[in-house]
Amino acid sequence: MLTGIILLLLVLPIILACRETPKVRSQLIAAASESTGFARVEGPRLLVFPADHGPHNDFQTEWWYYTGNVQTSDGRHFGYQLTFFRRALVPPAERQPRSSDWTTDQVYMAHFALTDVAGKHFQSFERFERGAAGLAGAQASPFDVWLDDWSVEQVEPNVYRLRASQGDLALDLQLQDRKGPVLQGDQGYSQKGPDPGNASYYYSLTRLDTSGTVRVSDAAYQVNGSSWMDHEWSTSYLTGNQVGWDWFALQLGDGYELMMFQIRRADGSVDPFASGTLVAPDGTTRRLSRDDFQIAVGATWRSPRSGAMYPDAWTIKVPSADLSLDIKPYLADQELNLSFTYWEGAVQISGEHAGLAVSGSGYVEMTGYAASMAGQF
Repeated sequence: MLTGIILLLLVLPIILACRETPKVRSQLIAAASESTGFARVEGPRLLVFPADHGPHNDFQTEWWYYTGNVQTSDGRHFGYQLTFFRRALVPPAERQPRSSDWTTDQVYMAHFALTDVAGKHFQSFERFERGAAGLAGAQASPFDVWLDDWSVEQVEPNVYRLRASQGDLALDLQLQDRKGPVLQGDQGYSQKGPDPGNASYYYSLTRLDTSGTVRVSDAAYQVNGSSWMDHEWSTSYLTGNQVGWDWFALQLGDGYELMMFQIRRADGSVDPFASGTLVAPDGTTRRLSRDDFQIAVGATWRSPRSGAMYPDAWTIKVPSADLSLDIKPYLADQELNLSFTYWEGAVQISGEHAGLAVSGSGYVEMTGYAASMAGQF
């Protein structure tokens, strides 16, 4: 989910690498930081596919978020994250015709991370590119999102190929969508705060059967498992005393999936705009409000790099679904220390659902623990 993105931190590495004068650079930075003039998410609208799989350049911020848990035939477990972020530099009315293939009003950032459970090792990487000259971009049909050689592309209906490599790590995975788009919130309208426009359009692909290869150093592992995709776009997100969020994407062995998020305030309390969705094996959904679920923190873990104290275990209950889950990270240290610091990692699940034992895997994202995310979105 995250993460929308940072204002300046997203565009600054690209801007500083360019040859514009200081005056032009300052204008670009100001444009990227100002949300006036961009489209805003102000209420439900009909999401149409495949068109809405693609970019929404009139909104300031957008991301395509892939996470997954895969394992070898003998049980070696890996978690992965591959996320593409788009950020508009200027609002639609101020855009000028391109004079060069290198000219752009959109920039892209991507994060790639791999959790090697047996190796007890987590690595994360970041890239930036302009949305021009074929360096980075997205399209709806056939779906494709890429930054350099990190990409997810549609290879046939409901089937996607995900590829990323950095250093001694590489992924080459095939993802097959089993349930189609799940509209989060109110028909895809996900409200994050009380002010008009503090919301996103948000849908997920909650069950992507996954197979392929994970490479670590000189070893290539054939793996199978399941992935999850979130796609959100917006112009404004956190406001006031909101500092960050906790997001859960959980895939259960009985065919259910559960998404939920809560937004935390500066005083540690939870904002009323927490939300969730329970997805049944047949793809039908139940919308969950803040009052429909409880998230209790168990153990905690302190990062040796950022000093942030993160939850390290949770119990989640959805009484109306007779669902109680205990969640634990596969590794405590899955903190990304990139342009901004956040925790995003693979988790294991055990518990009960409708009186029967259930297990599974998922991903959890936690932001605002190392520093407030307010003003970043």
